[in-house]
Amino acid sequence: MAVYRFRISFEDYDDVMREVDIKSTHTFEDLHNAIHFSTGYKPDYPSSFYISNDQWIKGQEITYLPNQKRIDRGLPLMDNSKLSSFIDDPHQKFYYTFNFDRPFDFHVELIKILNETPGVVYPFVAKSIGEAPKQFGNVFNPAETSTAVPDDDFDFLNQLELVAEDAADFEEVADPDEELHVKTNDAEEDEEDEFGNEFSDNDSFDDAPNDKDDY
Repeated sequence: MAVYRFRISFEDYDDVMREVDIKSTHTFEDLHNAIHFSTGYKPDYPSSFYISNDQWIKGQEITYLPNQKRIDRGLPLMDNSKLSSFIDDPHQKFYYTFNFDRPFDFHVELIKILNETPGVVYPFVAKSIGEAPKQFGNVFNPAETSTAVPDDDFDFLNQLELVAEDAADFEEVADPDEELHVKTNDAEEDEEDEFGNEFSDNDSFDDAPNDKDDY
């Protein structure tokens, strides 16, 4: 039985490459799972292979866990699409997008057609170069963060770690506006006393005798 050897490379990570041997009778879902066995990714995310030309231009799509739009279009599914049914070139290429929500794009190229080797369990990872990027490296993962969510509102008493007795002390502090009002009245009284003292020597001004001579 014929065995296909595919070279799989990340479109955006040139230093990461895998080679996978897989039987011609296997399906695209088998290839999908083999790729992510080699990368360490969880494979259960909507994805698609696209028949491609030498410039990696997408053609017919073979899909996995399709949304309703893809179902309505009647696209072939990976689980019932054999690899041999879509290969008519000894250097067949597929453009592969894994996980449409947070996609990784791959170039998948047939590089050899081999004979099956007795005792080898297929699919088989024949070569692995480079470490695959983290599957969810650019996604917020609540499990990796503290359960304590900071509150933007400043809780004055709690932030200062005051006990109930301390809080009561804060309640007994006089209203600063009221205190200001009292100080203002005292200042006004002092001002009145100051002007009163200034003219205190002239209290009897009106009673002073008229020294003018009578004409």
